[in-house]
Amino acid sequence: MRNHYNFSTMKGERNPYVKALKQPITMRIDKATVGYFKALAKELGMPYQNLINLYLRDCALHHKKLQMKWAA
Repeated sequence: MRNHYNFSTMKGERNPYVKALKQPITMRIDKATVGYFKALAKELGMPYQNLINLYLRDCALHHKKLQMKWAA
């Protein structure tokens, strides 16, 4: 670090992106699904939570809906 930085005189600023931060939640996901995302994330070199978030964000942005047919 350079010697001419003086952090004692700096004024703190609020984070302007605080509303865009992620919200922690708890979800119950079956082991097979978590295993799938962990393996895929390892292959891509990224955390599996980020991969799940990207997938869910893509679904939300493109208004993807699950097509399910219940047995009668």
